[in-house]
Amino acid sequence: MNKETISTDQAPKAIGPYAQAIKAGEFVYTAGQIPIDPQTGNLVAGAISEQTRQVLENLKAVLEAAGSSLDQVIKATVFLKNMADFAALNEVYGEYLGKANPARSTVAVAELPRGTLVEIDFVAMV
Repeated sequence: MNKETISTDQAPKAIGPYAQAIKAGEFVYTAGQIPIDPQTGNLVAGAISEQTRQVLENLKAVLEAAGSSLDQVIKATVFLKNMADFAALNEVYGEYLGKANPARSTVAVAELPRGTLVEIDFVAMV
């Protein structure tokens, strides 16, 4: 099986030694995305809703660069700084992934990069 590194300027550049995504066979595995505006490189300030929306826009761009889409997501992992944000996260998440209805894990974590409230990664079909 061939492995292809996926990169797009429509999502934040990797801030470490990793790829935005890896395409392997008929699947794409994204790195976790945090709410960074790819145009400015700045963290999106605001509540969980605004941060979740930016994360999902970033992931959408990465998937499209890999030849996939949000409709093709089969697994999501969500990392939340505060589980009290679950309902607000879920509302925005449903707007983006309601039709795809992927399997999902959501975990609360002590800290996320750059002090963000949320990080999400996907596995999708290509």
